[in-house]
Amino acid sequence: MARIAIVGVGAIGGVTAALLQQAGGHQLLLCTRRPASGLSVETPEGVVNVHATFVTEPSEAFDVDWVLVATKAYDVAGTAKWLERLCSKGAPVAVLQNGVEHRERFAPYLAMEKILPVMVDCPAERQSPDRVRQRGLMHLKVPDCAIGRDFVERFAGTPTDASVVPDFLSVVWRKLCFNSAGVLSALLMQPAGVVRGDALGEVALQIIRECAAVARAEGAQLEENVADLVLSAQRAAPADSINSMLADRHAGRPVEIDARNGVIVRLGLKHGIATPANSMAVALMEAMIPHGTNLV
Repeated sequence: MARIAIVGVGAIGGVTAALLQQAGGHQLLLCTRRPASGLSVETPEGVVNVHATFVTEPSEAFDVDWVLVATKAYDVAGTAKWLERLCSKGAPVAVLQNGVEHRERFAPYLAMEKILPVMVDCPAERQSPDRVRQRGLMHLKVPDCAIGRDFVERFAGTPTDASVVPDFLSVVWRKLCFNSAGVLSALLMQPAGVVRGDALGEVALQIIRECAAVARAEGAQLEENVADLVLSAQRAAPADSINSMLADRHAGRPVEIDARNGVIVRLGLKHGIATPANSMAVALMEAMIPHGTNLV
């Protein structure tokens, strides 16, 4: 049995908690901003009522065997407040966040060898503070290393394809190719079906192609036609599905624009690669998001 803390219990954190409960034998500690007494997750296999200890203050936390971070990429400082107690006996930290800079974000707070980047892909939505809807399989990919293999073992026997991969860099950049075009949905405040039109589909292709060019400069191995493959997959998704950036805009929260599109622009500049579509998306989103929001 492992004691596992999940920091951030939104859509991804909620689904992860449900999976770990289905694995059996784990003691779950859910670290949230607001008081909660329960969590139910509507999975494709049925509703899972998660049994866990809920805490809202870092001072209430205790040492665990694993910490899983499922907060937004912009809220690292707030998340870090939990780590002193949770990691007091050296627990590794799995970072289930968007983007490609998982280790870089937490390097000021943890030894690099204790940070496990996780590529997480799961169609899920938080419908209320205590209820999450999971639309499909959760994919979890981690680097092939000792803590990566231990992480995967925690999900043994559950309906997820958690696995180690030899080329994590390529996997995480391919996911960013998919996420990058999601900015269109968030900008227009419309669900995923918005990219089914010809004009916006072409804009999506431009955004993804820029991402792929930067990814290759960073060393990722991607298909030559990755943009077409990604757009086809997005068009095949349920037209009413809502990505996390759009959900954040609906709720009036900050958005992960830097982790999704800003990083493409920043690393594009580093490699001398033009990223006009992503640069425009970032500028527009930054002009629209709430100002003065307390991220921690």
